[in-house]
Amino acid sequence: MSGGEFNSWQTVQAEVLRRINAREWKPGDFIPNEAELSIEFGCARATVNRALRNLADSGLLDRRRKAGTRVALHPVRKATLDIPVIRYEIEGKGQTYRHIVLSRQMGIPPSGIRARLQTEPGVKLLHLVTLHLADGKPYVFGDRWINPEAVPGIETADLTAKSANEWLVLNIPFEGGDFSFSAMTAGQREAEILACKEGEGLFVIDRSTWNKTHVITSVRLTFAPGYRMHTEI
Repeated sequence: MSGGEFNSWQTVQAEVLRRINAREWKPGDFIPNEAELSIEFGCARATVNRALRNLADSGLLDRRRKAGTRVALHPVRKATLDIPVIRYEIEGKGQTYRHIVLSRQMGIPPSGIRARLQTEPGVKLLHLVTLHLADGKPYVFGDRWINPEAVPGIETADLTAKSANEWLVLNIPFEGGDFSFSAMTAGQREAEILACKEGEGLFVIDRSTWNKTHVITSVRLTFAPGYRMHTEI
């Protein structure tokens, strides 16, 4: 392939993959840096960067700051996790969606939430508790904290017409996030909100998102019994 054919990050990625699969670049080998590859391929360094980042995200390359990029010794296929709009998820199952704001107030978060959102002691955040329903039955409830400094307009936004989940996904860009998954047994609060029995098993997602300067939001989603999560690799 000649340099003129590397006019997109996809073609650069395809050539890097070819070299890995042909063992021209073997597991553990360091590959040329972005500047060298951009000269070889006759394309912008940003194009090479996008291709290598995508391959690193897929687990085929190991990229370390200042140490360079090498072919992964033990490639691991990574699952792709998106932040779903719960309304779309419910309507995609052919069910009718509705959501209720159970409480909304500015307040000082507990220490664990403050640490997660990296805010100073005494700073008030927006605290929302919401319930999402499918065909009128509880589907998931969210206990969410939002940093107003990271989300202009959130204090006056109508979060009854559109849930905070949907409003944030549609209006606030983010650069990173993390998920953790766990199981719990329903206590009195969960049983009342999700209309289930105390002691039933529940699936829980804790999720935070951030941009360059702030952690935007942290939410705990507790699903009604029987929920199943689907993702792709």
